[in-house]
Amino acid sequence: MNLALKRHILIVTLTVLLTIPFYRTAARAESDLFPVYPCIQSNVAFWIKIFTEYSSNCGVIHDKREMSRIYGVIELADFDRHGGRKINRQRIKKAKERYKAILEKLMRGKDPAGPLERQIAELFGPDAKPGDFRSALRNIRCQIGQKDRFQAGLIRSGAYMDKIKQIFRDKGLPEDLAYLPHVESSFKPKAYSKAGAAGIWQFTRSTGKQFLKVGYTIDERRDPMLSSLAAAKLLRQNYRKLKNWPMAITAYNHGAAGMLRAKKSRGSYEAVFKSYRSRIFKFASRNFYSEFLAAREIARNYRQYFGDLKLDAPIRNREIVLAGYVSLPELARHLKLDLADLWELNPALGHPVFHGKKYVPGGYRLQLPNGSNENGEALISKLPEKLYRHHQKRSHIYTVRRGDTAGEIARNHDVRLNELIASNNLNTRATIYVNQRIKIPLPKKRAARIAKNQP
Repeated sequence: MNLALKRHILIVTLTVLLTIPFYRTAARAESDLFPVYPCIQSNVAFWIKIFTEYSSNCGVIHDKREMSRIYGVIELADFDRHGGRKINRQRIKKAKERYKAILEKLMRGKDPAGPLERQIAELFGPDAKPGDFRSALRNIRCQIGQKDRFQAGLIRSGAYMDKIKQIFRDKGLPEDLAYLPHVESSFKPKAYSKAGAAGIWQFTRSTGKQFLKVGYTIDERRDPMLSSLAAAKLLRQNYRKLKNWPMAITAYNHGAAGMLRAKKSRGSYEAVFKSYRSRIFKFASRNFYSEFLAAREIARNYRQYFGDLKLDAPIRNREIVLAGYVSLPELARHLKLDLADLWELNPALGHPVFHGKKYVPGGYRLQLPNGSNENGEALISKLPEKLYRHHQKRSHIYTVRRGDTAGEIARNHDVRLNELIASNNLNTRATIYVNQRIKIPLPKKRAARIAKNQP
């Protein structure tokens, strides 16, 4: 072996030996940011089971305070089939009553009879007291399995994860925060909750409006990249207020003000988890950080839990910045693009835009399929002037969505609230309901012009 080769091998060996401590320190530092406290270990283990072992056709009956106590698993009907939810409510109720009856028997000091009763008694150990069973009676809960949904979310996450991690790194935040949408939405850009939260980060309308455009035409909560940037800003705010990531992540669910009250009351995250009680700090808030840790563990090591999944390829788009208002169906026809593909790439645009009832606003960064080598600037320069409009289309009818208020609808359509109330015979509180069709009154000048031209 010649001298030059020996020197090269020595340099490589020294480099490897010097690098190992750095990576160990980095891994340790990351672990220190997101500690798995002893008091939450059983909760994290529970959520790993829910995310990897039980699918959505399983209901796991468990103790909501002592999560290691899993009483049993029941089979559930498909929630989307006709009557499925009612069937499942009945099955869950029946299962809870069954386990409550066993706990009541054990509470009265009676010996367990049969394998199921002995199995339940063993969950409490040989030193269990009547008070332990009495407390457990109040804590029986059913958790729907999430294995199939989590796996689908892992596959979807491949399209966005690299870019989202880069957003967090650019903001000086831990990149592992990018795994949080596994808990929030399973990485569904068009996810929409009963409470009106939207997008992969599940921003409510009120929180979303602090960072994003949220309206009838555009709802940036549904844009994976824009909402990720907003989530980075919100999480950074939470961290600055609360000084540690377990509290800051819990605040994403519970609100920073609520967590500041909890911190003032108990001090540490561990103390909050163990003993903090409030009217709104309930199961979801208490378990949110544990769910994040479980999702992070699974996503980082998904092959261990799901095998060699084929994740969606990272999205590669072309982007054009529109110089004025544009009808999306007209633009799609001009560019010979499928409207469904545009919808998939631009989830922030509302239904009215894709149906031609509203225009895409000027200045919007429209994402196009990466189908040619022509860049966005060259493409936009070739668009004919006749495609552009000077003003947005005015709505005549609006269908109420979850989270809407009459005042917000009036502002979004540039009309007065009292006119909206009068046009729709709303009560004095301007009460509206989901899927209600609201008439949007025309501005006075336009209404007068229409009246004048009518025979």
